[in-house]
Order: sequence, then structure tokens, then C-alpha cells
Amino acid sequence: MKKLLCILSLTALFACSSNNCPLESTVLCNYFFYDQNGVAIKYNDAITVTTLLPGNKTVYTYRKLGFQTVTYAQRDTTLLNEGFSETISTTRKDTLLVNKASDRSFIQVPMSYFNKADTLIFSYNNISGKDTIIIEHDGFAHVELPECGTHVYHHLHSIRSTDAAIDHIEIINPLVDYGGKENIKIFFNGVVE
Repeated sequence: MKKLLCILSLTALFACSSNNCPLESTVLCNYFFYDQNGVAIKYNDAITVTTLLPGNKTVYTYRKLGFQTVTYAQRDTTLLNEGFSETISTTRKDTLLVNKASDRSFIQVPMSYFNKADTLIFSYNNISGKDTIIIEHDGFAHVELPECGTHVYHHLHSIRSTDAAIDHIEIINPLVDYGGKENIKIFFNGVVE
């Protein structure tokens, strides 16, 4: 009887787990890089991607002669007691998505679950201008298997950009999932090659 209970317990334990869940299940939009003629390139300049969030945030900047200037999201009374001057300002709520990526032929960027459009700011190390990309999309729940959990996939509708370094931009595969397929082609002008 003990053997039967042990076998049933082990069977129930293994029945609850699944090896069918994907190992790579992070949903990211894949941006691949091309020159203005459509030839795949490796982006050599450092690129930083931020996204704009609705609203503003308060930031506290502390300065003292002979010390490095620091900025915090909350007030630091310790620095005030040490003689630092405080400047309070309001800035946009930006979120860093990609930090100084270089020598890449593509980047992967997460998408908003709740917004119908994402605004991305591409900053370049060797170019003073920035590019803004606005991508409209819908998010929808996807369940591979109940034990794997729910993921939010996206369907891309439209995309547009400014032209500081980008010649033009196209949606290639409108389904953004965790498959790693190319979703968007960014065609850079001759400035960043």
C-alpha cells in the first residue's frame, strides 16, 4: 500500500509540471538595422533608447563645490545637512530601455501593455539630434498552456519616425511574440554607418 501511495504521489507531482513551456518567453519587439539601400548593417555608434511615460516626476539635484552633482528621485536630508544645495525640478517620466548599445545589428525593446502607442526616443553618441519613433499597437493575452502562464502579445498597426539618423522605418512582421522574429526594419541614413 505504501508503494502504491508513493507511486501515486510521484505521478501527481510530475503531472503538475510541464516541459512544454518555452524557455525564452519574454515578449520583445525586434528592431533590425539596415542602411538606406536595404543592406543589413551593424550599428557602430552607441545608441540609447528611452520611452516616454505619461505625467511628470519631481527630481532633487544636489550640488556642492568640489563634489560631483547628484540627482535623486527623493529628497536627501543627509546631503542638505552636509552643506549641499538642493534644486527641485520636474521632468518627464522617461524609462531607459536600451543603454548605449553599440556594434549591434538589432535591438530588442519591450512594449507597453496598456497604451495603444509607444513613443521611443533614440539618442546617439556621435549625433547631436535624436530620433522619435511612434508605434501604434494592440496588446492581447496569449496562453500557450495553462501551466505556462499568460503572456501579452502585440499586433503592430503603424510606425513613424523623425529623421535625425533614420532614413525610414517599416513594419515587417506585425505579430510581436517571444519567437524572436524581425518585426521592424530601421533604415539609417549615411550619418551612422
